[in-house]
Amino acid sequence: MAKLYRICSLLMASLFLASASVQFNDSDWYFWVPLYSCAAYVNLINSLASSVPTKRVSVTGKITLYLGIFLLTKVVLEDYFGDMVGIWSLDMRHRLVREKFGSGLVISSMILQLLSLEEDPTKRGNFTVRPHVESGMVILVGISYGLSFVFMVVHEKEMMF
Repeated sequence: MAKLYRICSLLMASLFLASASVQFNDSDWYFWVPLYSCAAYVNLINSLASSVPTKRVSVTGKITLYLGIFLLTKVVLEDYFGDMVGIWSLDMRHRLVREKFGSGLVISSMILQLLSLEEDPTKRGNFTVRPHVESGMVILVGISYGLSFVFMVVHEKEMMF
């Protein structure tokens, strides 16, 4: 049983929905709202696991993965040719750093979700997940919620748009 994996998928789905809901004031919201919404969809559907057709979820996951890679590339290039915050910067006050982390979290989540879909579809009712996929989801939840907490508590008042 992959109970921990399902809980982590639900937590990531809720984080991605919250992220999508705050993107409408962004100048390129039309990229980020679909990215976070699709990531939330894949995580939510995979948390239900047993009653879902995997083909649709797999296609949505792959499209979301490619969109995440595209947006991460866009953010890195925008940083390199524009703001020069730095590719390794962890200063969450900068929009580009937040977008870099957001797209990175989506990419990581989609890779783990797609790996979970590689399980034998005849066993979907008896859903199991490989240990490294489940561990990856736990680590991803810890990192994403930890970063969100630090950002909201420490940096929200100092934000630079």
